[in-house]
Amino acid sequence: MELSVLNIAGKETGKKVVLNEAIFGIEPNDHAIYLDVKQYLANQRQGTHKSKQRNEVAGSTRKLKKQKGTGGARSGSILSPLFVGGGRVFGPVPRDYSFKLNKKLKQLARKSALSYKAKEAAITVVENFTFEAPKTKEFISAAKNLGLEQKKVLLVLDQLDRNVSLSARNLKNVKVIPASNLTTYDVLNASSLLMTETSIEAVNQMFGL
Repeated sequence: MELSVLNIAGKETGKKVVLNEAIFGIEPNDHAIYLDVKQYLANQRQGTHKSKQRNEVAGSTRKLKKQKGTGGARSGSILSPLFVGGGRVFGPVPRDYSFKLNKKLKQLARKSALSYKAKEAAITVVENFTFEAPKTKEFISAAKNLGLEQKKVLLVLDQLDRNVSLSARNLKNVKVIPASNLTTYDVLNASSLLMTETSIEAVNQMFGL
């Protein structure tokens, strides 16, 4: 697939880039995408949730009433889960939600996500750019020139640029990442993929192509 390279003014530069078919033109594997996104979301979970069980609740352990003759159910300690303030039955405990996926499967998932964006014509290539100082207004202007002001944008750079990153930090619909941090979740979570010329080369190198 061949795409025109634009500048931040939204004008064509006359240059073209060819997207590698082995990355941007494969038949997407939905199950690989599902597993990779599932792992990404699982890794975001802290797993620090905790509730007190019966042996951890503060309170008396004396028997509340005699065993027989009350006409009601037998009851022991006030720490029982049956009483307000008692321990919780099978409550959450700290745990690690992460799980392992094979490297090849994760690569297939990322290629599948990028191929979906290519099929949807949701990839825009822009020549390398930077700002003299962090200016959100300049980034908004560039996005408007590129027709992306109303879209959820993932900007992929070959390496993180401080001024560009800070210029987009306050925009809730924009995320800036280096090509090395590209994830399946980020690609699919964006409605449009904005890539610089050198970031495409960095993506090719990331996949060993």
